[in-house]
Amino acid sequence: MDSAPRGQAPQGQRAPRLTTATAPLTGTGTANDLPEGDWIRGISVQQPHATCILTGAKGIENRPKPWSWRGWMLLHAGRRIDRPALRVPLIARTIRGRELPTGAVIGVARLVDCHQDLEGSEPCAPWAQVGAWHLVLQDVQELPLPVPASGQLGPWKPTEDLLEKVFQQVPAFRP
Repeated sequence: MDSAPRGQAPQGQRAPRLTTATAPLTGTGTANDLPEGDWIRGISVQQPHATCILTGAKGIENRPKPWSWRGWMLLHAGRRIDRPALRVPLIARTIRGRELPTGAVIGVARLVDCHQDLEGSEPCAPWAQVGAWHLVLQDVQELPLPVPASGQLGPWKPTEDLLEKVFQQVPAFRP
């Protein structure tokens, strides 16, 4: 048996693709097996910030008001692109070589906390904006293909049709 350095495939074989998900999403069901009721919301985020979240580099999203919702979120890339942000070195490095789809659900994430940094304290993350509320996102799962959809400001309830289209792409997802 050939041995290869960690993260590389033996000669003549292809290395497995690494993903950015922070935790495995397990299960064997289909979208029809998802729970009913009020268990998921959508969050619309402008590009390039939405893609920064997908890479796993940006674990927070800044908002002007606190959110009481906790749980699973569809990550929706809004129709607008924050063009000045494309020139911010931290963002430019994070999105290099990646497409920036707009007007579509591009992933799934779990919102686990919402907080504000204490006045005068260091920001909780390089992505944190002073005075903003920080939505802490974990367990990010990128969709193989963006699903066209309209988003909204604030947390929004996705339609059953949208959930069906999204979770056809991640059949192993279990909330």
